[in-house]
Amino acid sequence: MSDLAQAIAELSGEFALLPDWEERIAYIIELARTLDPLADDERTEANRVRGCVSRVWLVSERRAEAPDKLFFRGDSDAHLVRGEIAVLLRIFSGRSPREILSVDPKAVFAQLGLHEALTAQRSNGLFSMMARIQDEARHALSD
Repeated sequence: MSDLAQAIAELSGEFALLPDWEERIAYIIELARTLDPLADDERTEANRVRGCVSRVWLVSERRAEAPDKLFFRGDSDAHLVRGEIAVLLRIFSGRSPREILSVDPKAVFAQLGLHEALTAQRSNGLFSMMARIQDEARHALSD
């Protein structure tokens, strides 16, 4: 099993331990506390994710110690959305662009069981964040 598949499986297992959507939402909000906030100068229109009701910023970067990987940081003005970002960073941050692009966002969403926990509006925002991460991966491959 790849590291990426293992990260998804671990998260799926964590969510499976939570018996109902209310507990899953509470856990997602708890994960929000693991995020470091972005600096004010990173909260720019260029880093803003379109398609989210809340304001969401996502920063991608390469690091000298792993130049073939993309690392993501993000933030939002909403606690639940910050938790969604934390979930996505556990899955996608530190992965190669090809690994990121190998993932079907709808399959991940279903595997995590989030369709029961998130409203249609929140789901659309999560898919917008996943699309942004995959766009960053496509851009990295074309460099």
